[in-house]
Amino acid sequence: MTEAPRECRIAIFSVSAGSGHTRAAQAVQAAAGQWFPHVNVVHIDLMDLVPKIFRTIYVDTYLKVVERHPAVWGYLYDRTDREKADSSLNRLRTIVERLNTRKLNRVIDDIAPDHVICTHFLPAQLFSRKVRTKRFRKPVWVQVTDFGVHALWLHGHMSGYFAAHAELAWCMAGRGIPEGIIHTTGIPIMPAFGERPRRTDCAAMLGLDPARTTLLLMAGGSGIGGIDTLAEQLLRIDAHVQVIALAGRNAVLLEKLRELAARHPARLVPMGFTTEIERLMAASDMAITKPGGLTTSECLAMGLPMIVVSPIPGQEERNADFLLENGAALKACDAGALAWRVTDLLDNPARLARLRENALRLGRPDAARTVLDIVLAHCPERNR
Repeated sequence: MTEAPRECRIAIFSVSAGSGHTRAAQAVQAAAGQWFPHVNVVHIDLMDLVPKIFRTIYVDTYLKVVERHPAVWGYLYDRTDREKADSSLNRLRTIVERLNTRKLNRVIDDIAPDHVICTHFLPAQLFSRKVRTKRFRKPVWVQVTDFGVHALWLHGHMSGYFAAHAELAWCMAGRGIPEGIIHTTGIPIMPAFGERPRRTDCAAMLGLDPARTTLLLMAGGSGIGGIDTLAEQLLRIDAHVQVIALAGRNAVLLEKLRELAARHPARLVPMGFTTEIERLMAASDMAITKPGGLTTSECLAMGLPMIVVSPIPGQEERNADFLLENGAALKACDAGALAWRVTDLLDNPARLARLRENALRLGRPDAARTVLDIVLAHCPERNR
């Protein structure tokens, strides 16, 4: 009698500093549920295992600095990217992080994973130390969630790294990661982005006219940025332009957008956090967005041209550079420049089409499944 294949257990560790790291983990979990029935994926937010004060400092302070003092964040990003691994600052940070993640050992024992995937650099750092000291002996993988890489992501003793594109893989190898363990997969996004729903169906769901130009305005999961001002500017461009404006979880911003929508009936659709972003993208002609790694990966998979605005110094600036250099996006520095960019694209449909073609060329809607394929190839039994 043939023995049934043993269930493979994968633990994915993310950190809820911004939404991208969490969404990448959820995408891998969803891909496992869709394509790998003998794989059990458990997703853990590392911030659920730390004291409240550490979480507040690590997550809330990060979001406040990014929103209110972006230049300070840019300085810290560049400074820590150049910091030597054995510097006094890094040693102090390592001690603080280790003391505030003691519950991690108990969670690992409870889950007993066959593999670990990290979608944030903090769990990658913690597991690197555990593997080095032989306190954890299973493979650990790292999924970088931007189109550039920071030194905090790069650790020894990992089984493999997943990179968004070939240039990033090259740069990671140049910074000391063995070339043989770097895999160019793209950034994991939900399987729904590979299905590309019909524009007419999605427009009808939103109460929009599919024949009119539709702009999708996004501010990220936390609703950072003055997109109410940007939405008002866009509505002045052309009476035939429709705008979908996402406020994320920012209730104050959503209320401002609703007040604006009341002054522009049938032209502005304000929305809060949504789990059906692929439908909004399918109904749109272009996206105006901050260049987060996950959001831009979703746009690329849908072939949605982008105009990037207000990139966070550091990781988002590197993402923006990648998109601009590869012809999938334009950049606007303020509301006036955004209006001009949109108007210019509407007057030059051939240029808009080239942006769309380049986005599709770069898109990796199958990234999550590819990551799992590589991880499971290193299991004693491949469980599909």
